[in-house]
Amino acid sequence: MKKTILITGCSSGIGYDAAHGLKAQGWRVFATCRQLVDCERLIAEGLESFVLDYADEATIGAAVAEVKNRTTRLDALFNNGAFACPGAVEDLPRAALRSIFEVNLFGYHDLTRLLIPMMRAQGAGRIVNCSSVLGLVGAKWRGAYVATKFAMEGLSDVLRIEMRGTGIEVILIEPGPITSKIRVNAIPHFERWIDWQTSARREEYTRLRHRLYESIGPDPFELPAAAVTKALIRALESRHPKPRYFVTTPTYLMGALRRLLPTRALDWLIAKG
Repeated sequence: MKKTILITGCSSGIGYDAAHGLKAQGWRVFATCRQLVDCERLIAEGLESFVLDYADEATIGAAVAEVKNRTTRLDALFNNGAFACPGAVEDLPRAALRSIFEVNLFGYHDLTRLLIPMMRAQGAGRIVNCSSVLGLVGAKWRGAYVATKFAMEGLSDVLRIEMRGTGIEVILIEPGPITSKIRVNAIPHFERWIDWQTSARREEYTRLRHRLYESIGPDPFELPAAAVTKALIRALESRHPKPRYFVTTPTYLMGALRRLLPTRALDWLIAKG
């Protein structure tokens, strides 16, 4: 029988490439999206797709029920969907943090909890969470996103320890710059939550807004989403998967520097850009 996987955030970027890449590898893929129109597009492309919105608990439960209706076995879960809310930490209202945590952490957690019993019953499973280089180190203007990824790293580490002996592996994939729509998708969240015009950092926001609204081309180290899919396949198909898979040069570099440098030295280096 084909191995089965549920992937979230499949409308574009990492999730879209992962869904098609794993289908090409022979997996049965349940590719979920927040919007029905995107699900319909994926169905037309030959994928099995239905709605799952991390911000909406009802859709999470409905998606799990749909998985159970379509299969008696789920071999893997790839938690992928997320968004960013750029802005200085001092300008982030509580509601902004609540909004991003609902999607980037709480939604992951809810979906994972609902699927663990299915994996326990079959005695095996792989839970792969898409983190980031920003789950290893912080970066200016990205405090909200960094906070969710640091929290996910901690929750995933504890879950991995707790799942020892169950046959369920918990794995983190940590990409750096990947070609995606995350910059464009962050604009509505910035406009909703950040009152930059009255901020003490108003002049600095001029530069941030330039980078946010105007594409300046790919990052020098940017890789296509296929690079994440490649790591995902290794994480899913290795007999003994690693707890973490780094993707892109910046992740390898920051992972090493975090271990080697004193905190102040790392702060200085990151602040220099």
